[in-house]
Amino acid sequence: MSGDSAFETVGERLRRLRSAKGLSQRELASPGVSYAYISRIEAGARTPSVKALRLLAKKLGVSVDYLETGRDLPEAHERELRLADAELRLRLGDDAVQVERELQDILTGAREAGDQAAESRALLALGLVSSQAGRALEAVERLEAAIAGERVSPILRPDVYGTLAQSYVALGAPDRAVSLLERCLADVAKRAPDDVHAHVRFATFLSYALTDAGDYQRAAEVVTEALARADEDADAYTRVRLYWSMSRLAGIEGQMAESLEYIRRAITLLETTEDTLTLARAHLLAANIEFGQGEKTSARRHVKLAEALLGSSAEKLDVGMVRILQAHLEDEPGRAVEIAREAVDLVGEYNPAERGAAVWALAGGLARQGKTDAASDAYGVAVDLLAVHGRRTDAAVACREWAELLRTAGRIDQADRVQSRAETLGAVSSS
Repeated sequence: MSGDSAFETVGERLRRLRSAKGLSQRELASPGVSYAYISRIEAGARTPSVKALRLLAKKLGVSVDYLETGRDLPEAHERELRLADAELRLRLGDDAVQVERELQDILTGAREAGDQAAESRALLALGLVSSQAGRALEAVERLEAAIAGERVSPILRPDVYGTLAQSYVALGAPDRAVSLLERCLADVAKRAPDDVHAHVRFATFLSYALTDAGDYQRAAEVVTEALARADEDADAYTRVRLYWSMSRLAGIEGQMAESLEYIRRAITLLETTEDTLTLARAHLLAANIEFGQGEKTSARRHVKLAEALLGSSAEKLDVGMVRILQAHLEDEPGRAVEIAREAVDLVGEYNPAERGAAVWALAGGLARQGKTDAASDAYGVAVDLLAVHGRRTDAAVACREWAELLRTAGRIDQADRVQSRAETLGAVSSS
């Protein structure tokens, strides 16, 4: 390699290496990298893509890093740097489509080189991308392949197992999530018995999965046991997770005063940290509870705080949760319907419980507009989604609203059937 190669442009370096190999631009070309494209790179009129660099470097017998920068790095080291950069960009919320393309390219290179560690790591990151995009089945396929390919420690990567469990639930398989998280808890108990933080994290995940599976009693037992382990010396985030779990469970069981008390404790602790995203979500949970108790003024205050904390770079699902509450709290029916429709679009099809909540808000707005048939259809969809996906208390409340709508419209027989369903849902949620 030339000693001053780092001072060349990419195009100059490409021309020199091609000439040294005795190749014409046409001979160097390959599918996806035409000779005209190579000509523009050498003329300095085009910056080569990562894919083009990889293909050209392979044909020229040099590393991608050398072709791009004039400095040679071992291929595995280069992959490591690219992976770290992609993972960081993913955490910082950069363009997910672009990050996914980069990770796919790294994955291809790792497979060609037989680099199993990099392959597993790229699959893990791609699985997280899929989950964020609401592609639950794809997330499961990628994360399961990564975990099968290389031992991934639950203690070091709780986000991977939490995401995989959430994806199982999104696909309607909470039992698989429960089984996975039970294995994670057992692994934590075996390898890090004194790590209260890890135990509480997975106990929280497990309580959510058990709740989604309808096993409320065991969910409460798991959280209670974790609370017993987390004494007053436990860090703020550990206690926040526990309070959050207790609040969620109490809310599902219809114990709203208790639920609100736990989430208030979580908010108080979060305000001592810099975790604005979790604090925003806590305010949304508090707003939901306050709204359920008829405290609209307090609920509006929590929603306003949550929206401010989320800022302009919030995830679609979080914005969708804000819009659901805003639709419920909006006094003008037409505006409520408009906001609710936006919420339905934001939560998408891969978050069925949240979609049920959004359609419920839409049904309420349509009912207030006097559109009985459309509202009744929306209530039916909302109740089905909420009931099937672990939100039976909400489903019972929505069902009672639906029955009242039908009764007001003079559809007494329908109203009685819906009211009977509401009573059944209410009885199940409190059992």
